[in-house]
Amino acid sequence: MKNLRYSTLPELEELMVELGEPKFRAKQVYEWIWTKFAGDISEMTNLSKALREKLSEAYYIPKVKIHHSQYSSDGTIKNRLQLHDAHFVESVLIPTEKRMTACVSSQVGCSLSCKFCATGYLPRKRNMDYDEIVDEVTLLNEQSEKHYGKKLSNIVFMGMGEPLLNYKNVMMAIEKITSPEGLGMSPRRITVSTAGVSKMIRQLGDDGVRFKLALSLHAATDEKRNEIMPINETNHLKGLVEALNYFYEKTGNEITFEYILFKDFNDSIADADDLVKLYRRVPADLVNIIEYNPIEAASYEKPEDDKVMAFMQYLESKKVNARLRRSRGKDIDAACGQLANVDHANLSAGAKEESAH
Repeated sequence: MKNLRYSTLPELEELMVELGEPKFRAKQVYEWIWTKFAGDISEMTNLSKALREKLSEAYYIPKVKIHHSQYSSDGTIKNRLQLHDAHFVESVLIPTEKRMTACVSSQVGCSLSCKFCATGYLPRKRNMDYDEIVDEVTLLNEQSEKHYGKKLSNIVFMGMGEPLLNYKNVMMAIEKITSPEGLGMSPRRITVSTAGVSKMIRQLGDDGVRFKLALSLHAATDEKRNEIMPINETNHLKGLVEALNYFYEKTGNEITFEYILFKDFNDSIADADDLVKLYRRVPADLVNIIEYNPIEAASYEKPEDDKVMAFMQYLESKKVNARLRRSRGKDIDAACGQLANVDHANLSAGAKEESAH
């Protein structure tokens, strides 16, 4: 059995001719797949029953399903998604007054082993296929409409996995998501976050992508970054700065730094000064300062509020465009760095669970 979604429109046209059908049937099938996001060939009701049966003999649609959803007291919804081969990933719908944001995953697990991230303690099982990523987004879009009466306004690739280590599938997924035949979302409303793969950041520039880029920085010196992010040993800050400048030169797209504050590790004024110096070497639009969300596997802690405010005030005094980002969905482990793909049997207070079954 073949995945019907891997067939291009010309291939579907050839298939229709082989099956003795008019060529225009191919466009109908293609629309069912990428405009109506059909979950099964049987749903393609403008095709004859005989044609649907013929297609079902050789093809299938491996649709991603919501296994469980958890609802935070702040409105955030975390989903455990089941893939066709029984692997799981997690994704999050984050509602605010102005935005409906989908935080999506791109890999089952992760290979980068960042010390502060729950996903980093999971093995990387495999890359997500591009059609699975599209399913992930369409499911969150349906959920957004159902619960909040609004379509998704933004997508951030900040869930499980490193998007740039699944480059081809992420690029193809974004192509489908932004296509007028698909969700028709502006690429300017999509942000791809990377832990820092210099070679692939340059590739983004060469490919002339139109979406935004975020660098998960979290430390502004190689010594400290090596300690919490092993990827920095092969993708050091000098190379990343050069790659980011190359990306901006080629695309002019917005670049954001993500910086989680860890108590007594990267939260001093000296650390803030290191961040200012790095910020001035890259045409970054914004620095998101993120409060740390503790995980069981790591011993890092969140700094005291006065330390956070002193850090922010120093950045502002140096004319750094910085924003303090309060985490959402902490009560259901849906906040930044907490996606661990665990079973949702034990829920935190204030959260509720709903099964898709």
